[in-house]
Amino acid sequence: MNPDRYLRTFYILNLLVSHKEGLRLTEIKDALKLPVSSVHNVLQTMVSAEVVVVNEDLRYSIGPRTVSLALRTVQSLDVRTLARRPLQDLARDIGDDVYLGVRSGRRVVYADRILGTQRISLDIRLGEPLYMHSTATGKLFAANDEKMEALAMTLAMPKLTANTITDPAELAQEYAKSLEESAAGIVGYAFPIRDAEGEMTAAVHVSVLASQATRAHERKLLSDAQACAEHIERLLGHIREGSNSTSGKSGNSSSKRNTMLKAAPAAKTSKAVKSPSRPVTKV
Repeated sequence: MNPDRYLRTFYILNLLVSHKEGLRLTEIKDALKLPVSSVHNVLQTMVSAEVVVVNEDLRYSIGPRTVSLALRTVQSLDVRTLARRPLQDLARDIGDDVYLGVRSGRRVVYADRILGTQRISLDIRLGEPLYMHSTATGKLFAANDEKMEALAMTLAMPKLTANTITDPAELAQEYAKSLEESAAGIVGYAFPIRDAEGEMTAAVHVSVLASQATRAHERKLLSDAQACAEHIERLLGHIREGSNSTSGKSGNSSSKRNTMLKAAPAAKTSKAVKSPSRPVTKV
């Protein structure tokens, strides 16, 4: 089969997903800017395979085989497994320790960690419940859930370091960056990861020694970490607004998300660990 025919199948499915009432042949042809004969031939094949169905009004919509495949695919998705390779690539590219943050009730935890190439490593314990108000990941989750935001801001907000923000009015900023709020000497960054429904399901978190958080390094980190989060989102089936869904290419975000907040990288339980190849620092 011609490769273009395969692509047209996906273009049609992507279009029909957004039109639950279905679309007629001419509407599909006009939307995709394809020859009517080509669209008709592809649709006939899709109907025979139950990938799409057509009703008495000659409107085409998603078929049972597509629904079944989509449900089975979603059930098989595990953000930790899917995020592993992109996180490894990010840690290698920027040299800093990288974490996958997820929500756990009223707190957040780090579910995975990739060590960077820096000589100094931090031991931010995996699975350790962390405060919403003093972690980048926690503030991202709160900002994307009104109920969670209201709850998080009514809970106790202990001042873990001299820099910890405890005034709810000061929490929201352009992007998730902590300035030694939970652990002295550590700057943290967090980027939200959204699932196919557009809901925040996790966050990419990067911890950097304050002495190494130069403007040049921060620029590279912000760019690479944002790209990493977008890569994981695509693996989860999330297509951002402004992306070219017809060609399958994800759009480049030229501006930071308004849900990226000023926050902290770790809880007060963070400590340094010694490994044979990596010296430690006290935080």
